Amino acid sequence: MTLRGLTVLVTGAGGGVGRGIALAAAAAGAHVVVATRGDNGWEVAAEIAARGHSAAWARCDVTDSQSVAGAVATAMGPSGRLDAIVHNATSPASSQPHQLADVTDELWEQHVSVSLRGAYHCATAGYDALRARGGTLLVMTSPAGIEGSAMLPLYATMKGALRGFAKSLAREWGPAGITVNVVSPLAYSPAMTKAIKADPPMRERTSNRIPLGRIGDPETDVGVAVSFLLGPQARYITGQTLGIDGGHFTSL
Repeated sequence: MTLRGLTVLVTGAGGGVGRGIALAAAAAGAHVVVATRGDNGWEVAAEIAARGHSAAWARCDVTDSQSVAGAVATAMGPSGRLDAIVHNATSPASSQPHQLADVTDELWEQHVSVSLRGAYHCATAGYDALRARGGTLLVMTSPAGIEGSAMLPLYATMKGALRGFAKSLAREWGPAGITVNVVSPLAYSPAMTKAIKADPPMRERTSNRIPLGRIGDPETDVGVAVSFLLGPQARYITGQTLGIDGGHFTSL
């Protein structure tokens, strides 16, 4: 129970990797605030409670600074502390293939507002609380954000920018005792599950490209590793990118 007594806020935790992180952090002892724009966050919080752990739901639109500030206030309500923020939320359009010629100002804004502006809002709203606890900010990248993507250029751009944002904050916030890290996961998500359902051989094709031979589980693979980064045993790790991908991308 490495996170016993800690409070962790996870954005975009209504499904997929975000849900897995929330479940794992709660199992490790944290009080988890499941922050989502939709009602599915309430279901995840209820699932955590049914497992005998502590959670709350905060309706949170990460594109709105006041909404993020409200989620931070909700997190701090029971104990007056917030130890970690995991910014996992991405645009609903993030998994839709496109090319640069297809990009409109509206599509660009959708990606920027959730991924980058959301990270900025989490950082600014949570800074004082994280500084008080010597806490952690964690953001999510992907192989696309490290090596680029011909079919997801906006998604790749946002994920690459988040990595630069986090590494810069790690330098700026280090003297305040706040660690800032990045995770690059490869695990089942609603988008991947939908794609595999439409194309069943995709599961085997994807698994064959992973040295460990399987697609990761959001909770037991990604969530457990993220919980380590949020806990007291990782206090000397900052500014780093951790690939939780079964060896799929081996040069970070």
